[in-house]
Amino acid sequence: MRARCSRNALKAGCSKEGLVLSIIFIYRLSVRTTLKQSLMSMLAWIFGISFWIFASGKDTMVSDSTLLALCEGLRVADVVDAMDMVGLRNVGLMDPRIQPLWRDLEDFRHHFCGLALTVRYVPTNKVVPNPIPETEFEAWSSRWYNELSPEPFVDLIRPGTVIVIDASGNGDTGSIGSYNSLVWYARGARGIVTTGSVRDTDEIIKQRIPLYLDPLQRGRGIRPGRNEIESVNRPIEIGGALVRPGDVIVADGDGVVVVPREYAVRVFQLARRILEADKQGRRQLYQQLGLPLDKTVQE
Repeated sequence: MRARCSRNALKAGCSKEGLVLSIIFIYRLSVRTTLKQSLMSMLAWIFGISFWIFASGKDTMVSDSTLLALCEGLRVADVVDAMDMVGLRNVGLMDPRIQPLWRDLEDFRHHFCGLALTVRYVPTNKVVPNPIPETEFEAWSSRWYNELSPEPFVDLIRPGTVIVIDASGNGDTGSIGSYNSLVWYARGARGIVTTGSVRDTDEIIKQRIPLYLDPLQRGRGIRPGRNEIESVNRPIEIGGALVRPGDVIVADGDGVVVVPREYAVRVFQLARRILEADKQGRRQLYQQLGLPLDKTVQE
């Protein structure tokens, strides 16, 4: 999957709209000027756009696999420092209340980086029968899950996906549980980040599915009659941070940071240098203090 172009890159022809603008631009040159003048203007225009992309530090065409390889093993702190270096100060930092449901301090299995697949749940405004006869409840709830508000984003999950769910204002609703989170994980999701409510937390911890949430936003009720999916793969806001489809999510014990995709290559290159320098410095202190080297300082 290729990266989506930023709004400012439209003139570079990185999207359908940009391509149309480019064609119109070239056509106008051809009818108003000589062929030589048109070619010279086109070359100058292409050079200018190429230089702008290079100078801005953006890379809008990098592959998913490249980004996943570049971010592997990086810490949130390294990434935040690198974002400061490229001018993205305080960009992408989620509210620190969004934290891991569980921590593994041996192998750091709660850490992850991956590509955002965004989902937004909203409170329903559908009329709900009350009460629902016991004999009809199962059929009614199944219809809600399967017809009225299914999970169409499941088919979009790929290895390296991070599912980012905005379910703000959904109340005491468990949009994420032990079953659907396991389905997502089995399809290749590296982790889940949400503002909304989570239930079956003991089982999710037992299943070792990396999940980041506001601990105060637990949800105990089922989704039928409470919420529905409003959108998939649209820009959303999570913990004060903008998340767009394909942006890179990095999560560890310090919280979650969102790296805009067009800056990710440079950010991760710088973050890798920061991490290696930190490892080297701490490794020397470990040796000075006679401490056994652990995975956080090993080369």
